[in-house]
Amino acid sequence: MITIPDRSISILVLTPSGRDAEIAKALLAEAGLASQSVIDLPNLLGRIGEDTGFVVLTEEALRSADLRPLAAWIRSQPSWSDMPFIVFTQRGGGPERNPAAARLLEVLGNVSFLERPFHATTFVSVAHTAIRGRRRQYEARLRIEALDEGERLLQTALQAGRLGSWELDLATHALTTSPTCRGIFGRQADDQFAFEDLLSAIHAQDFDRVKTAFAATIDTGVDFSIEYRTIWPDGSLHWAEIRAQLYRNRDGKAVKLVGVSADITDRRNAEDQQKKLNEILEERVAARTAELEAAHAAVMAEVAQREKAEEQLRQAQKLEAIGQLTGGVAHDFNNLLMAVLGNLELIRKNVGDNPRMLRLIEGAVQGAKRGASLTQRLLAFARRQDLQVKSVDLRALIAGMEELLTRSIGPMVSLRRKMPENLPLVLADANQVELALLNLAVNSRDAMPEGGSLTVALREETVDDPGSDLEPGRYVVLSVTDTGCGMDSDTLGKAVEPFFSTKELGKGTGLGLSMIHGLALQLRGHFRLKSWPGAGTTAELFIPVAPAADEGAHQPPPQPIEVPTDRGPKRILLVDDDILIAMSSADMVTDLGHEVVEVHSGAEAMQVLQDGQDFDLMITDFSMPGMNGADLTKAAREIRPDLPVLLATGYADLPNGMKVDAYRLSKPYSQDQLALEIAKALSA
Repeated sequence: MITIPDRSISILVLTPSGRDAEIAKALLAEAGLASQSVIDLPNLLGRIGEDTGFVVLTEEALRSADLRPLAAWIRSQPSWSDMPFIVFTQRGGGPERNPAAARLLEVLGNVSFLERPFHATTFVSVAHTAIRGRRRQYEARLRIEALDEGERLLQTALQAGRLGSWELDLATHALTTSPTCRGIFGRQADDQFAFEDLLSAIHAQDFDRVKTAFAATIDTGVDFSIEYRTIWPDGSLHWAEIRAQLYRNRDGKAVKLVGVSADITDRRNAEDQQKKLNEILEERVAARTAELEAAHAAVMAEVAQREKAEEQLRQAQKLEAIGQLTGGVAHDFNNLLMAVLGNLELIRKNVGDNPRMLRLIEGAVQGAKRGASLTQRLLAFARRQDLQVKSVDLRALIAGMEELLTRSIGPMVSLRRKMPENLPLVLADANQVELALLNLAVNSRDAMPEGGSLTVALREETVDDPGSDLEPGRYVVLSVTDTGCGMDSDTLGKAVEPFFSTKELGKGTGLGLSMIHGLALQLRGHFRLKSWPGAGTTAELFIPVAPAADEGAHQPPPQPIEVPTDRGPKRILLVDDDILIAMSSADMVTDLGHEVVEVHSGAEAMQVLQDGQDFDLMITDFSMPGMNGADLTKAAREIRPDLPVLLATGYADLPNGMKVDAYRLSKPYSQDQLALEIAKALSA
């Protein structure tokens, strides 16, 4: 409730009679209303204003006055103001009784006539009525001012936000818009802009969407909110955002839409530009990501390749270490077997005809020979076996072994061959290749206990990749494929290690594949295994093709060895650091009828030669501490250039490609082999 303090209201009293003025002021004072006297109409016009509560006049004061200035002031009042007037009359206020009153009513408007004489209570009642009416006008003024202030603030906010206001009458489709709203649709401030103009400005592709949103607001009362493209009168394309709410009357009926509009062209253009930039950025990110992924994949491939190479290196180093250990053990074992076999032969010669002793000696010899075979396999893995390398026709070799292979694999396994014509010759030891093929066939047979098929195939292959396991060149590949149980990756990785076997105890030494692996490396080839559980195994032996000069060349038949007819005793220098072997070998040579001088180092041998002792032959071991057999041979030739030398060793090749002008005696050897090699050396 808005209240107006009485002290802010002034009451003006205009009477030509001072007594009437005094009476009126006294009555007003008794009623608690302060008043002021004015002497004439011009003075009244100078004093009257918005803070005037009402005016008390007498009929006489206005009878001869010019009322036009007063009428003009009354017409110029603000819309909220309607100044109350109280007029004292002589004959009442009705037009039929007082024509002058009718004239004053037309001029003053809000006037109350009070006929004299009047009772004081009547005047006070009329005065209170007038002041209450004036107070209500003041309250209306405050409300109007508040509304005006709110309107100004709203317009300021709309202008600050560049928002245009609009209203649409739903019954008549009359559209009321602000200048800003019309500007959003490309119109000038004073242009006409009807509802039809608004519809025609909507882009054709957005029209149905706007129509649907409009209908939804009318039907459900949901807020109207949409962004769409508009076509301006100049044909340019813009974006508008429209928001509105449904306004209902007191009966709840929807009567109009009231809302705002905004030009969002710049924002949408910025969004489109940002979208394009994002797309470009995403494309660049995708491209860069692809590059990084490719680089990562390349790095991972290099890492995998390096890990593979490191694993291959570790495996090679592992096999090399095992090979060195195996070769050393096999060499020492060969020396032991040498002593055993030599002594057994000498015992057998001197035992007489005792059957039991002969049987025991023969059993010991057979055991020693089996041990010798075992050492040969170990030396093959260590690449230290003695090979007889020459040009070999693998087709002819396999054809010659067909019967042996058929018997070895048994009736439940079928043998197949795939061997093309015109294959080149290879550089190999035929006996070792035959042994390798037989080992592979037996392994395949054991992997097919229920039967199956075994395929032996040959093919020529050229290697030109420097990063391969093989040196660049031409190879003939001998492959053996079975349909057996196969091997998993763990078993496959250990298959060529010596003594590794998946067979039952007592059914294999675990040296077959090891021997083939060593043979392949010694021939400068490669041995490869491929296998999958339940899918069989393929073993491939890569053997280098023989040089062009050797291809097709047949080996000449071996020339018979001419054993000297003079079988008289010879003086032989025997050199071996192993006393046990030296004793056995000396006994064997002595048993052949020769004279033996036994020494146990290269230095002792050189001392004997330097002393001028004469010898027909020197037999020396190769592996000796200090001065090995090769060094001893060279040193001895400086003293005795014509001295025949027989070099005894269990190794296939001498270290570092060492070449020695001496006959070779492979350990372990029998007395017959010793006699034959002595004869060869002496015949030279």
